[in-house]
Amino acid sequence: MNIYYNLKLEDIKERIDSLSKFYESFRKYFRSKTRDVSSQGMEYIKGLLLCEGRRNMNKMSEQVTEINGQALSHFISKSPWKEDKIIKEIGKEAVKIFSKEPGEKSFIIDESGTEKDGKKSVGVSRQYCGSIGKTDNCQVGVYLGYTNGIESILIDKRLYLPKSWTEDSKRCEEAGIPEEKREFKTKGDLALEMFFKAKKRGIPGEYISMDGFYGQQPELLNKLEKAEEIYFADIPGDTRVYLDLPEVGVPPKKGKRGRNPIKNRVLEDTAIEVKELLNTDQLDWQVLKIRDIQGGELWINFAALRVYRIYEELPVEKPVWLLIREDLDGSYIKFTFSNAKDTTPLDVLARRQNTRYFVERAIEDAKGLAGMDEYQVTGWRGWNHHMTMVLITMLFLIELKQLLFTKAPMLTLNDIREILKQIIPKKILSLQDRLNIIYKKHLYRFRSRLSRLKKQKKEFRLCFVN
Repeated sequence: MNIYYNLKLEDIKERIDSLSKFYESFRKYFRSKTRDVSSQGMEYIKGLLLCEGRRNMNKMSEQVTEINGQALSHFISKSPWKEDKIIKEIGKEAVKIFSKEPGEKSFIIDESGTEKDGKKSVGVSRQYCGSIGKTDNCQVGVYLGYTNGIESILIDKRLYLPKSWTEDSKRCEEAGIPEEKREFKTKGDLALEMFFKAKKRGIPGEYISMDGFYGQQPELLNKLEKAEEIYFADIPGDTRVYLDLPEVGVPPKKGKRGRNPIKNRVLEDTAIEVKELLNTDQLDWQVLKIRDIQGGELWINFAALRVYRIYEELPVEKPVWLLIREDLDGSYIKFTFSNAKDTTPLDVLARRQNTRYFVERAIEDAKGLAGMDEYQVTGWRGWNHHMTMVLITMLFLIELKQLLFTKAPMLTLNDIREILKQIIPKKILSLQDRLNIIYKKHLYRFRSRLSRLKKQKKEFRLCFVN
C-alpha cells in the first residue's frame, strides 16, 4: 500500500482567494439599510484562523487585521446583525458539502462548558462543566452537530440559562437577553428546539444521537418517538428495563385502612439494571467493525436486545433496542437506547450507536482551530455572535478540505488551517507598531492596578467604619 499525495503549489495558489469567495454568500447578512459590517466579519474570521496564542480582539488587531480591537469588539458585542439567517445558511451549505460524499446523514446533540470568573457573563453559574470534568463557575452551550459518518460540523447553538438567570429580570436586562429568550428551558428542550428547527428547514438526517445526560431524560425520548424520529441515546448502567412486558393494573388494597388504590402500577416488578445483563446469558455478543480510525480500524464487542424502557415507574409498551458496546480489551462499556426498527441489521445499529464521536470531534476542532472557547464577551449578543462566526469559520475549513481532498485524501482540518496561515496575508508590524502595542499593554496594567487600589481603599474604609 502506497500513500497517495498529489498536492502541489499550483493547487494552493488556485485557492488564495477561497475565503473571499466563500464569504460572499454571507456578506448580505451583515448589511442593513444604514450599516455594513461585513468587512469586520471577514476580518474576524481571519483572526479566528490566523491568530497565534489565545484569540481575542486585541490580538486579532495586533497580528492579523488593520481593524482595531475596539471595532471588532463592537462587531461581536454591539452590532445588531441577526444570526438566525446565517445559521440557516450554514445548514444549507453543510448539506451541499456532505451530499458530495457517501455516508448516512445524521444529527448529534452535545454540550460544552467554558470556565468563567465572576457573575456578569451571561448564563454563568456554578454547574457541571464537561471540559474540566467537574462542577465549577461556567457557561454551558448546547450544540447541534451534523455528520455523514466521515466529516462533522456544528450547525446550531443555544446558550443554556439556569433558573438563577431566568428568574432574575434585572440580571437578564443587564446581559441584554431578549425578553422572548428569558423563559427557562432545559438543555433537552434546547436540543430538541434546534433539531426540529433543522428538520423543518429540510436538512436531511436518518436519526439523532446523544450522550447519557440526554438519554436519561425519558420525556425527551417520548417527544422523539411521538414525532417518529429515530434516536440513539446513551444511558447510565443503572438504568432499569423490563425484558418482558409486565402486567400493569390497579393493585388490590392492602389492609382495611386508607383509600383504595386508583393508579396503575406494575403488579410484579421484574425490572433489571442494564449493567446486570452483563452477567447473564441474555446477550449474544458479536465482534463488529464500526469505523476507520487514524490507527487502522475500530472493532468492538457488540450486543443488542429488545427491552421495555420505563417512564414514570411504568413500562413503555413499545419495545426499544438496548445496545451494548464493549471495547475488545473490556476497558469501556456503553449502553444505549434506540427506537430503530426491529429489522435494523446489527452492524448498522453498532455503527449508529457510536456516531456521537463525531460531535465530540466537531467541538474539539471548533475549539482548537477557531477559538470557540476563547471569547471575551459577557452579553447575550456577544456570545451568540461569536459562536455564529466560529460556525462559519468551521464550515469554510470543511469546504476547503473537500476541495483539496482528491489531491491529498489524508488532509486534516488542521492541515488546512496551516495552509491558510501561509496564503492569507497577515498584518506586518513595524517596530513602532510593536512599541505602541507594548505601551497599550502597560496602560491597561496601570489602569487595572489603579482600579484594584481604589477597590482596596474602599473596602478598608468600610472595615474601619464597622
